[in-house]
Amino acid sequence: MLEFALAVVFLIITPGPGVLSAAGVGAGFGYRAGFAYLAGLWMGNNLVTAIVISGVAAAALALPWLRAILLWGSAAYLLWLAAKIAFAGAKIAFIHSERAPGFWNGLALQPINPKAYAVNTALFSGFAFMPDALMAETAIKLVIVNVIWLPIHLAWLWAGVSLRRLNLAAGTQRAINMGMAAAMLAVVAIAVAAQL
Repeated sequence: MLEFALAVVFLIITPGPGVLSAAGVGAGFGYRAGFAYLAGLWMGNNLVTAIVISGVAAAALALPWLRAILLWGSAAYLLWLAAKIAFAGAKIAFIHSERAPGFWNGLALQPINPKAYAVNTALFSGFAFMPDALMAETAIKLVIVNVIWLPIHLAWLWAGVSLRRLNLAAGTQRAINMGMAAAMLAVVAIAVAAQL
């Protein structure tokens, strides 16, 4: 069980669309909008988890044409998001918008986030610690994932809000935006490479 918890930490804490966008909402709009967005991300992540556990994801991905549509649609959206981050200029607001992204934006991100599927598939198809009680093991895994997921995402939100308060030089803000966009591109590249 400890190995599972450590895997959860390392798989969730790494930069991906969810944590990067949480930091972005924090940087651009502060805690209030960030909490609403995180609630949507959390609900979306649990939706993806249910899709993975139920086997719907495996069944859908078994169809080559559907897998291709989902892969390229997700990749296109994440590339667009990376471009918005990269070209945000000298303002750390990874999500540029007049209106703060909210619950529904967070909820909508997770079902098209390839990292969410990869992480949940790795966690729920591996790390068997109760092989004779699959339902109990799955329930315990759900609790562990959610107990770890929340503080990690809150930490990314805090990092975004903290960056907003620092009033960094324009060049530093551009460099942070480029770094975040590069991390997002890396996630897209890994997801595409894994499917090809």
